[in-house]
Amino acid sequence: MAERSPGTGPETGKDMTEANRRPVASLWIGPRLHYLNQLCLKSHVDQGHPTTLYVTDDVQDAPEGVEIRPAAEIMDLDMALVARTSASFLSNVFRYKMIRKTGAIWIDCDAFCHRPFPDGMDYVFGEHGLSGALNCGVIGLPQRCEVMDQLLNYYDNLPDYPEWWNKRQRKKMDKQPDKLSHAAKIYATERTAFGPQAFTHFARVTGIIKNALPRAGLYPVPFQLNDVFFDPYGRVEGHFTDETLSVHLYTNGTRRWWRKHVPPPGSYAFRMCEQVGIDPSLALEE
Repeated sequence: MAERSPGTGPETGKDMTEANRRPVASLWIGPRLHYLNQLCLKSHVDQGHPTTLYVTDDVQDAPEGVEIRPAAEIMDLDMALVARTSASFLSNVFRYKMIRKTGAIWIDCDAFCHRPFPDGMDYVFGEHGLSGALNCGVIGLPQRCEVMDQLLNYYDNLPDYPEWWNKRQRKKMDKQPDKLSHAAKIYATERTAFGPQAFTHFARVTGIIKNALPRAGLYPVPFQLNDVFFDPYGRVEGHFTDETLSVHLYTNGTRRWWRKHVPPPGSYAFRMCEQVGIDPSLALEE
């Protein structure tokens, strides 16, 4: 059973180095977690990171050791906008406001903790996929930094068009239905405009992009190959290096399958569930 706020922190009996590891946090919109989300949250707990899950509903199936707190502590979420876009849409805003308020590292609920995040790493983010662009599925930033200021200003004062958009993208936005809000029009034009696009742009503008980890650091398996996590004959670890800290499981890419099925024995998802102590059969979509 997850801990309700106020939390009690990491389990007693852990050494001081582990007990003092950096806090991590995420957001869940909805009443129930699924087994891969449980797996990923528990992996951070097991590595000694104080782990907080901000929620919009009364989530009862979070793993033991995860502290549950209301999302409203960070920001009010426009659930009508979420309904018109996606649960991940406003989480792109939420994560930076959470980092500014708490200093925790943001983790997506489908990011598995392969190794603990080093204490001395002020900037935790990395390249993703085959293009070299940045992703924001795992982000650690100083609470006060220029890139944070620019990101929050972008979200709080949306421009007519994101400044990095070309003419084609702007024309596409102009064709969106008038009934959509400005934010929803941006989302309908480019789904990643609030997420990786914005982060990559402002990381370049502020120069922090030089701190990006290589793809193997946080996203070792390309999105295009995400089925390998469920392949009992796949060699997921072949993508890892000594720099690998986190493994993104890309649950959006496999949603139709994994919501209703236990991972095949021998697959990476199955082995990690066994390692962490998650029973997938208890958190399948009905």
